[in-house]
Amino acid sequence: MAASHETLRNYVREISDYPTDGVTFRDITPLLGDAAVFGQAIDGLVEGFAGADIDLVVGVEARGFLFASAVAYHIGAGLVPVRKAGKLPWAVAREEYDLEYGTDKLEIHRDAIRPGERVLIVDDVLATGGTAAATARLVETLGGVIVGLGFVLELDELGGRVHVAEWTVRTLLHY
Repeated sequence: MAASHETLRNYVREISDYPTDGVTFRDITPLLGDAAVFGQAIDGLVEGFAGADIDLVVGVEARGFLFASAVAYHIGAGLVPVRKAGKLPWAVAREEYDLEYGTDKLEIHRDAIRPGERVLIVDDVLATGGTAAATARLVETLGGVIVGLGFVLELDELGGRVHVAEWTVRTLLHY
C-alpha cells in the first residue's frame, strides 16, 4: 500500500540555498534510506498506473533509475535507461533540450524500444519539464507508445507539467 502524502513528505529533506541562494533543494535520500517508505513510494508510483498495460519502464539518469528499476520489477516490465550524452556504449538516438542557461542532450539505445511497445517514464522530480519532454520525444522517436509519466516530486512553481501535458502525469508529492 502506498504511503500517505504526509508520510512521504516527512522523508523529503529541505535544504535552503542549495545549489544556489534562494533555491530550496528537495532531498529524497532520507526517503531512499528507509526501506518501508521507499517501498511505499514505489507502490504509489505503481498504483498511479494500475491496470495500464506496460511493456517497458524508462528511467531517467540518475535518480530516476532508482525508482524506475523498482517499478519495472514490481510490474514485471523491462527497464530502459535514458542517459546523458556519451554514457551509452552502443548506437543511440539523441535528443537535445533547453536548460535555464544552455542545452543538454539525452540518449537511448536505438534498439531499446520496439514500435508499439507501451512505455511508462519514471523520474524522481518533475521540475521545468525539459528532461521529461526530451525523454518522451526519444521514446516516440523509437516508436514507443507513452502510457504516462510518473514522478515522486513535482515542483509546481516551475511549470514543468505544461511540457508533458499531452500525456498522463502522476506525481506523489507537490511542492
